[in-house]
Amino acid sequence: MSDRETISVYDEQAACYADLTDEANTEDPQLTRFIQAVPTGGKVLDLGCGPGASAVIMAQAGLQVEAMDASAEMVRLASAYPGVSARQAAFSDLKAKGTYDGIWANFSLLHAKRADFPNHLAAIHQALKPKGVFYIAMKLGQGEGPDRLGRFYSYYSEEDLKTYLQKAGFTVTARRLGSGTGLDGSVSDWIGLAAHA
Repeated sequence: MSDRETISVYDEQAACYADLTDEANTEDPQLTRFIQAVPTGGKVLDLGCGPGASAVIMAQAGLQVEAMDASAEMVRLASAYPGVSARQAAFSDLKAKGTYDGIWANFSLLHAKRADFPNHLAAIHQALKPKGVFYIAMKLGQGEGPDRLGRFYSYYSEEDLKTYLQKAGFTVTARRLGSGTGLDGSVSDWIGLAAHA
């Protein structure tokens, strides 16, 4: 996420978004499976962490949690959780090599331009240890552009997303489809894919 309008919306709506994500993360089977797939005490990155709702659950499970988000206000909220080390950064700032046992990108990379998406996936693959786990959730659809609040979105079909992951060197191991109401009040279909490097 790098466009100023999207970041501005998240800075302004951080508290509302925190309420939304706290509720969604309470019973998230994908997050539970992600945590179980990471070695005990493993190092993970919450990429586009938002207010830290997922990161704190990972920390409570005994994982070493780093988190990053382009919104300063989201980083402030995430940093308030014990065991969560959060910093302000864009997707393009991920330069780590063989560092993480797992990377969690839950409805974050949908704010990246489609043209930049392969580079972000390559950086994620490089940042993971061999066989490191990766989870990505995205809204289903076509095209790219702003939502009702002015946030930039890129949309993908299931096949498109799987192809991008495979080209980046990932093996997809599971998928889940769902539907939910977002910050702008609209209902969207989504997909979550679990994979490993």
